[in-house]
Amino acid sequence: MKDQFGREISYLRISVTDRCNFRCKYCMGEDGIKLLDHDDILTFEEIVETAEIMAGLGIKKIRLTGGEPFARRGVMDLIKKLSEIPEIEDFAITTNGSMVYDKLESLKEYGISRINFSLDTLDREKFRLITGSDKLEEVQRTIDKAIELGFKVKINAVLIKGFNDKEIADFVELTRDYDIEVRFIELMPIGADLDFDRNNYKENLHILDGYRRKDLGFDGVARTFAIEGHKGRVGLISPLSHKFCKDCNRIRLTADGKLKACLHSREEISIKGLSLEEKKKIIRESIYKKPKSHRIGDFGSESVRTMSSIGG
Repeated sequence: MKDQFGREISYLRISVTDRCNFRCKYCMGEDGIKLLDHDDILTFEEIVETAEIMAGLGIKKIRLTGGEPFARRGVMDLIKKLSEIPEIEDFAITTNGSMVYDKLESLKEYGISRINFSLDTLDREKFRLITGSDKLEEVQRTIDKAIELGFKVKINAVLIKGFNDKEIADFVELTRDYDIEVRFIELMPIGADLDFDRNNYKENLHILDGYRRKDLGFDGVARTFAIEGHKGRVGLISPLSHKFCKDCNRIRLTADGKLKACLHSREEISIKGLSLEEKKKIIRESIYKKPKSHRIGDFGSESVRTMSSIGG
């Protein structure tokens, strides 16, 4: 289905929970966020029904997110049911990697093709500082296993000035021997601590200027590069310095049943508790009215939510 600007909307991101076992400063802030009550969260049946409706309207790709998706009890049952929707051609998951090691074989069995790992530093002490957790080794072990099992692996690193911008070369080096993609994401003013986001923003457009590389163009929201002598790729996601709204093909479903056609818009429509026909009508309207562009800037995102409650 197309929106009012002729963009084909084929990608659904589903947040299954706003809970996470990490407390990343740019996402939840030092004090955390107010979490949803259990009764406010969509049931697995509601999520599957909504995904089926959207698949009938042209959605071909699903990505499961959180919070941390594996923090929700029973999520593997949901993944299995979603994997059985025949119209879905690409099923992926975004995770922090700390709770999924022993589930990787089952995910492979269910047809999960891609896993994105959120990892902002390769330094143990910095990892503790940014996440509030000492699980770097567990995350790295999980990434290694995912590569061995043949998943298409991407590592998403939020670029934070003065924190991990000296590790760019270390992250790029991960692509030398493995066919993975490392993606550097500009810090967006949408977290629980907007001052942190603003003060630590670093543009990423020129961070690869010292490398011999080939520009592969855009792969979704990321401009990707092949680095000479490396098996993998490096991607730059630049929502502030280089808008990619004209090519945006996604819609989001939050854990509490709100449709968001734009990550940074305050506009959202609830589908929780609606009948099948009401849901179909609302979904069509939400897709058609998708905004032309986000208006994020130094003032912050227009969204009233933090990233962990949207699903990225």
